[in-house]
Amino acid sequence: MKAKYIIGIAIIVVFVIFGAVSFKKTLTPYVSFAEARKSGAMVQVIGETVFPEVKYDINTHQLQFPIMDERKDKMIVVYSGTKPANFEQAKQVVVIGKFENGVFVADQLLVKCPSKYQGKL
Repeated sequence: MKAKYIIGIAIIVVFVIFGAVSFKKTLTPYVSFAEARKSGAMVQVIGETVFPEVKYDINTHQLQFPIMDERKDKMIVVYSGTKPANFEQAKQVVVIGKFENGVFVADQLLVKCPSKYQGKL
């Protein structure tokens, strides 16, 4: 009878460890621009879009734009996909991806648009 309990507890421990490791792999931390440049892993960075320098190629659906952090550090972001409809109204964007070959290659682009949260005047 004790052997069954020991085996059962061992199986539960293995599944808990497996679940914790799997969960940790899915987390994408927010990092600074400097940390993003050093890291080869998937990370999230947030910054203000520099609109005069935004380039969007309709044929390839590639959006290229710089973002600037609070220290006025710029980083070029390349995003392959449809440009979000409210991109031009965004105060800030969150980009999820990794830094490769001198640019931040974004897999996801989250637009922070405060206007929809403000009250009507």
